[in-house]
Amino acid sequence: MSGLLALLDDVAAIAKVAATSVDDIAAAASKAGAKAAGIVIDDAAVTPKYVHGFAPARELPIIWKITKGSIFNKLVILLPGLMLLAQFAPWAMTPLLMLGGAYLCFEGAEKVFHALAPHGDAHVEEDMDVKDPAHLEEEKVRGAIKTDFILSAEIMTISLAAIEVPSLWMQAVTLGVVGLMITAVVYGGVALIVKMDDVGLHLASTSGLAVVRGLGRGLVQAMPKLMKGLSIVGTAAMLWVGGNIVTHGLHELGQHWPYEPIHHLAEQAAHGVNEGMQGLVSWAVTAGLDGVFGLVFGLILIPVVLRGIVPLVGLIKGKA
Repeated sequence: MSGLLALLDDVAAIAKVAATSVDDIAAAASKAGAKAAGIVIDDAAVTPKYVHGFAPARELPIIWKITKGSIFNKLVILLPGLMLLAQFAPWAMTPLLMLGGAYLCFEGAEKVFHALAPHGDAHVEEDMDVKDPAHLEEEKVRGAIKTDFILSAEIMTISLAAIEVPSLWMQAVTLGVVGLMITAVVYGGVALIVKMDDVGLHLASTSGLAVVRGLGRGLVQAMPKLMKGLSIVGTAAMLWVGGNIVTHGLHELGQHWPYEPIHHLAEQAAHGVNEGMQGLVSWAVTAGLDGVFGLVFGLILIPVVLRGIVPLVGLIKGKA
C-alpha cells in the first residue's frame, strides 16, 4: 500500500511539472508571438495578392496549399535549423536576421519605386499570363511559399530570441506552438479577407431583408479598397520591420548608427507629450524612422540586386 501511495505521489509530481511546463510554454509562446507581431501584420497583408484574379472556387484551395507550405517551412525546415544554430552557432543568428531584413527592405522599396515610376517587367508579365490557369496557380503558390519562407524565418528567429524557458525541448515545443499559432492567425485571416466579397454577394442576392442586402453590397464595394489598403499596409510593414531588423542587427554587431539616433529622437518626441501617450509616441516615431531607413536602404539595394546579384545567380545556374 505504501508503494502504491508513493507511486501516486510520483505521478502527481510529474503531472504538476507537466502542467507547469504547459503554462510556461503557453506564456512563452504568447510573449514570442507578440514580439513577432510586426511581421505577422506584414505576412497577413502581403498574402491576399497571391489569390487575386483567380476564380472564387480556387481561392480557398490556393490558400490551403500556401498554408501547408508555410507549416512545412516553419516546422520541418526552420525549427530544426534554428535550434541547431542556436546551440552550435548562435553568432550566426543576427547576420541571418539582418539578411532577411534586407530582403524585406528590398521588396518594400521595389514596390514603392514601382508605384512612383511604373514600368514593365517581363517576369511579372510572364507570371500574369492567364492562358494556362493551372500553371499560373502553381507559380503563384510557389511565389507565396517563397515569400512566406523569408517572413517565417524572421518570425521564428525573433520568436526564438524572445523565448525564455529552462530546457531545450521546451524551447523547441514553444517555437513549434508559435509557428502553428501564427500560421493559423495569418492564413485564417487571409481566408476571411479573400472570401468577404463572396459573402457580400451571397447576402446581397439571397437575403430577404433590405438591411442585410445593403450590408452585402457594402462588403462587395469595400473589397477593392480593402485590398488596396492591405497592399499599402503590407509595403509599410515590410519597410518598418526590415529597417528595424537591420538597424537592431547593426547595433548588436557594434555599429550603433542609426539605431541610437533613432531611439534618441523617439525619446525626445515622447518627452513632449503627456505620460499616458509616451509609449505610443515613442513606438510610432521609432517605427516611422525605421521605415524611412528601410526605404532608403531598400532603394540602394535595388540596383545591387537587379544588376549584380540576379545576373550572377543566373550565370551560376546556367553553368550548373
